[in-house]
Amino acid sequence: MILYPAIDLKDGQCVRLLRGEMDAATVFGDDPAAQAAAFEAAGCEWLHLVDLNGAFAGQPVNGRAVEAILRRVNVPCQLGGGIRDMATIESWLSKGLARVILGTVAVENPALVREAALAFPGKVAVGIDARNGRVATKGWAHETDVMVTDLARSFEDAGVAAIIYTDIDRDGAMQGPNIAATTVLARAISIPVIASGGVSTMADLTALRDTHAIAGAISGRALYDGAIDLATALKALAA
Repeated sequence: MILYPAIDLKDGQCVRLLRGEMDAATVFGDDPAAQAAAFEAAGCEWLHLVDLNGAFAGQPVNGRAVEAILRRVNVPCQLGGGIRDMATIESWLSKGLARVILGTVAVENPALVREAALAFPGKVAVGIDARNGRVATKGWAHETDVMVTDLARSFEDAGVAAIIYTDIDRDGAMQGPNIAATTVLARAISIPVIASGGVSTMADLTALRDTHAIAGAISGRALYDGAIDLATALKALAA
């Protein structure tokens, strides 16, 4: 199981939100590229980047910070937030991003997901963010009636590289991930599922790994707070 350290970007800074609330942001640093380099030095295989302002604006906002990260590190990076058209997808991939994450458009314009996944094999993931099993879009501000498993299944034949599933009520709350719901999703589809939201201890990581169904896990606040030591966690997950 791959552990993805998260760098959430708001106004050019590294932050973590509590349950997706922009006004509940804790700033962890003002040099995202340095933070990315520190994660790389600890041995991570991937980095997970989120343009939080972009998720609300519907277009990239923290592009300068993302580009600085891409110049600084050699590990592959995936990015979500405000990526809602083919031009933006092409632009980010041309700048060295390994994978784009499409969230809102997966609900509103699923044809774009299919087009992008066909054009860029292995470089398109779908981000599914949910409250109580229902998908939320536009930076989690809009709740839909779309069920998580239904949306994921609709992309089974699209060539999507991964599904990143976030339980919003767990995100940033340090209360543990929703292992049951994530496992149900992972077993319902053939697309690899990456768990996000609430991963706050080494025990959370091993519990996700031991499902033998979940391909990856994203953690942010726990790494910044020191609740999870990245180097130690990476070694344990590789064993």
